[in-house]
Amino acid sequence: MPASPASILRTRRPVSQGELEEVLRRHELFQAARPGGQRASLAYRDLTGRNLADRNLADADLTAAFLCDANLASANLAGANLFGCNLARANMRGASLARADLRGACLREADLTGANLFDADLRDGRIALRRHDREPEATAEISNTELSGANMANANLTQARLDGSVALHTDFTDAMMRGCKLVRADLRNARLNGANLEDADLSGADLRGASLRGAVLIHTILAEAHSNDADFSGALTHGNAGRDVAALPESFVDLLLRHERWVASDGRDGAPLDVSGFDLRSASGLTGRRLSALVGYHAILYGMNLEGIALQAAQLEGADLRASHLANSDLRGINLRQARLNHADLRDCNFGPLLLADGRVISSALDGADARQADFRGANLQRAVLRGANLAGALLEGAQLDGADLTHANLAGTFKSPSVSPLAIGTGPR
Repeated sequence: MPASPASILRTRRPVSQGELEEVLRRHELFQAARPGGQRASLAYRDLTGRNLADRNLADADLTAAFLCDANLASANLAGANLFGCNLARANMRGASLARADLRGACLREADLTGANLFDADLRDGRIALRRHDREPEATAEISNTELSGANMANANLTQARLDGSVALHTDFTDAMMRGCKLVRADLRNARLNGANLEDADLSGADLRGASLRGAVLIHTILAEAHSNDADFSGALTHGNAGRDVAALPESFVDLLLRHERWVASDGRDGAPLDVSGFDLRSASGLTGRRLSALVGYHAILYGMNLEGIALQAAQLEGADLRASHLANSDLRGINLRQARLNHADLRDCNFGPLLLADGRVISSALDGADARQADFRGANLQRAVLRGANLAGALLEGAQLDGADLTHANLAGTFKSPSVSPLAIGTGPR
């Protein structure tokens, strides 16, 4: 029977704290290409329960090491060799594991919330041991990477390779899994709600009992996948998720031009546009358009390029704007209540209050919006209403939040502007 990483027969020699600090010191010199540097080599060592949070172990050799219950939160393990490592129950929240070799690793019940596993290798692996030069080689196979019970919510698994991995009851909620390879992966009872599996390959995967509610399955390969009792409700595919743009009374381009004339003439010419419930993904040419007061309740705009668009006082309540590009857009007074903005690019957007000619002021409304992992860097969110919004993992560095109503908003893992008073968080405008 194939052995798990923890059962490979080779003694793991413990590492003293002094030795560990010296290894890390030399490794940092190695990373900086300075004299005295040496790549960290901790293969087959016992680091159980060690605190390595925020430490730099990029490109380190940790082959088959014991890191059970270790604290690796926000650690840099990019490009590290973690082949056959035992990382059971390790805290790896926010860790960088880009292009890391995790073949045959045990990540059972590990916490990888928000971790970056871009292009990481989590396929099966085999470790071969030679006990003595005159003795035949003794091998211990690791047939599958073990992810059962792990928390990978909001993790970046873009282009990661998980072929054949075991991920029973694993939480991939809202994970970015574009181009991920999951061929023959065991995903029974896994949670993939809201996960972005665009262009992912799940050929032959076992999805029995898995939950993929609201997942993005655009061009996802599901050939011969076992999906009995899987929940695909609300999943977004390449097929229309709402009304087809072709069903509009006129061409979409003509309707846009008419709406822009209506905006420019203060309603004296043209006509307003209502695209509520339409799937607009097949439309193009929306960048930089002047579409103030556009109505689009529950419209589908997933992944669209809307950069520089003007949507002042637009009604986009419940719209799907996940992974959309809205950088440098004018969104003053917009209604985005209950909208889905996961992974949206909202850099330098203006969500400030809209002052009308009659002296009225309209604040941007994002009540209950789902904006996990959205990029708000440099955005103006002054006086915006974000009551109950989910901003977990959102980037808020440099954002202006003066007077914003963040009552009951989820700010876990966000990068908040240093200019924001902690007293303003969760209390609403003063």
